[in-house]
Amino acid sequence: MEIKILGTGCQKCKTLEKLTREVVEQNGIDAGITKVEDIMEIMKYGVMATPALVVNGKVEIKGWVPSSDEIKQLLTRLQ
Repeated sequence: MEIKILGTGCQKCKTLEKLTREVVEQNGIDAGITKVEDIMEIMKYGVMATPALVVNGKVEIKGWVPSSDEIKQLLTRLQ
């Protein structure tokens, strides 16, 4: 599974990255996580509100920070 956290470095973006890394580690999810901060790269995904969570090339969450449980449910469903 390929996960990208899209965000320019704001607190919400950092929180989403931290929560996602924790969920992946705690649940033994086989995933690579990349943080994307380049605004031009973020715009390629059609994202205008960050943070955003991209899983396997598809934007799954944008504009808000989900809870750990919501991230876990999403990643488990997409595994």
